[in-house]
Amino acid sequence: MAGLYDRDSEVKAFDEMKIGVKGLVDAGITHIPRIFHHSPHVTVENPIKPSSTVVIPTIDLGGGMFESTVTRENVVAEVRDAAEKFGFFQVIKHGIPLDVMEKMKEGTRGFHEKDTEVKRGFYSRDITKKVKYNTNFDLYSSQAANWRDTLTTVMAPDVPRAEDLPKICGNIMLEYSKQMMKLGELIFGLLSEALGLEPNHLRELDCAKSLSLLSHYYPPCPEPDRTFGISSHTDISFITVLLQDHIGGLQVLHDGCWIDVPPNPKALIVNLGDLLQLISNDKFVSVEHRVLANRSEEPRISIASFFMHTIPNEQVYGPIKELVSTQNPPKYINTTTTELARHYLARGLDGASPLLHFRI
Repeated sequence: MAGLYDRDSEVKAFDEMKIGVKGLVDAGITHIPRIFHHSPHVTVENPIKPSSTVVIPTIDLGGGMFESTVTRENVVAEVRDAAEKFGFFQVIKHGIPLDVMEKMKEGTRGFHEKDTEVKRGFYSRDITKKVKYNTNFDLYSSQAANWRDTLTTVMAPDVPRAEDLPKICGNIMLEYSKQMMKLGELIFGLLSEALGLEPNHLRELDCAKSLSLLSHYYPPCPEPDRTFGISSHTDISFITVLLQDHIGGLQVLHDGCWIDVPPNPKALIVNLGDLLQLISNDKFVSVEHRVLANRSEEPRISIASFFMHTIPNEQVYGPIKELVSTQNPPKYINTTTTELARHYLARGLDGASPLLHFRI
């Protein structure tokens, strides 16, 4: 019958074109396909609080060279405060040169603006693939798709060969990832101390061992009030370090309100993920965040550095024994990143924490 909406068929038809949302924009659409429509209540639930009323924690890492123990202790205290109260913070003087960050954004934009045929060569939904491009990892499981395309590349522990990466951004990805791994080790050291553990504790649990880059492209959206760039979710990583451009649109849920995270060209955003919440036994909490659909006339670019193991991985994680006691018993069962990721992929970005499934 005419007029009936068959979401599964429409999702499949869109996916098989392998053109991404960028391809839809290039085709000149003025209305977004129904598979991208979110329920009207989703766009209005939780009020938006002006960012002027909430100060986003900004932590100066001093290039990782702390002048004294006092300075490091101060930074650890700031990290602890931000991790407990916000679940996210910005870092400045983080050691990654500005020109490397700019080139990373340029490389990402360059890939997504390549001819469709070039990108199709990387198009895949195989979750074990180390280099892949697609629209919405949860396209088939989510209730509504989001207005973005993503190039996902696994950069560590096995460093890819330049020739296995897209030519236009391969070299800068290798350089950026090398710098990001150093920064990751520094942040995990500070987080370890903020938990009252030895500086190497999280690193010895392999939290800083694996890195994936999710290089996102958000084209201008013809109907931005109907959809999202990324709908509300938490990350399943230990931590995610985000590089965003000047367009904006990132919001974080804090005290029941959405607050804008204004772009700062010199800063990187650190948000804590579900795996860190699990191993810290809720001492640090994974933060819910989202990206509004792009209202600008130019694309929004962001690169999320995910510190989490690739799939499949059988390393088992549970609450860190030094953080549990009779007064503070374990709140989660032991699990693997593979089990957590499979649960996450099956549900899609529905706004609920996948950790609820692993609570004792």
